[in-house]
Amino acid sequence: MGGTSTLLLSAAAAVLAGTMPALAAWQPQKPIEFVATAGPGGGTDNLARAVQNIITKYKLTDQPIVVVNKAGGSGAEGYVYGKASAGDPYKVIFGTSNAWQQPLVSKVAFNYTDLTPIAAMAQDEFLLWVKQDSPFKTAGDYLKAAATGDFKMGGAQSKDTDEVLTRMIEKAGKVKLTYIPFKSGAETAVQLAGGHLDSHVNNPSESLGQWRGATQRPLCVFSPKRLPQGAKVTATEGWGDVPTCAEQGLDIKQYEQPRTVWLPGKVTPDQAAYYVDLMKKVQATPEWKDYIEKTSQVDTFLTGAEFDKFIKEDLEHLRQVAGEQGWLVK
Repeated sequence: MGGTSTLLLSAAAAVLAGTMPALAAWQPQKPIEFVATAGPGGGTDNLARAVQNIITKYKLTDQPIVVVNKAGGSGAEGYVYGKASAGDPYKVIFGTSNAWQQPLVSKVAFNYTDLTPIAAMAQDEFLLWVKQDSPFKTAGDYLKAAATGDFKMGGAQSKDTDEVLTRMIEKAGKVKLTYIPFKSGAETAVQLAGGHLDSHVNNPSESLGQWRGATQRPLCVFSPKRLPQGAKVTATEGWGDVPTCAEQGLDIKQYEQPRTVWLPGKVTPDQAAYYVDLMKKVQATPEWKDYIEKTSQVDTFLTGAEFDKFIKEDLEHLRQVAGEQGWLVK
């Protein structure tokens, strides 16, 4: 017994002295759940499934991954689920800036500080979309018509990024729009194609199929410059052919949405580090580059202090818009 104790003490001393390798870093030992805080087909769901497919293809983990959608309460359901799973490293939550925006404007049972931030993996663009047979050719045409009638603007979720942009359009264009929230951008696109909306502000990936299928088209993109051309979406047009909204008279030079990844709170540093490394490996694949190009997103990777700084700066902007709309939770 004494000999065994001596061996264990010697091994521990060797690890501390750096002459023996430390114990292996944390690895998942059972299936992993990817929680998309939006409905199927939306940008958040698309991100979770793209990451799942890449991890599976390259066998970046030995464990199976399942994607579940928890879109209730404008995505709050997914974050509350994450909060309730404190200490569980097998729940990976995919979201947007709604992780810190919702507690600012709604009485929800979570705060982003209840979660462990992993990374902001991309910045997603926004475009102003209309039906394919709409008479509007430019954002200027749209604003002129919106000033004289009751225009219905669709978006994913309430008091979230889509509605914030809608209110910015109202202010910049001096118009009033009736905002109608849906569970996801995919559902919003279906409503526009069916003629139940006059417009929406989807991300590129959420209306890619509808543009390709000639049921709706983008008027402009909320970016300081035109998007990279990439492959053609229709027979004649690609993302780079879409004018910026500013050049068409709608003076909102830039509006983007971060695609974010979280773990529940109270996980260990090793567990968080595992997922930061896993997402970095995903980002290094050609399939990720292809996903970014097809969805016309901005490839980025913020983690640690950089991610925290981004959140705090975005919160300041959101407080201004939410304050103007009377949304701030009292």
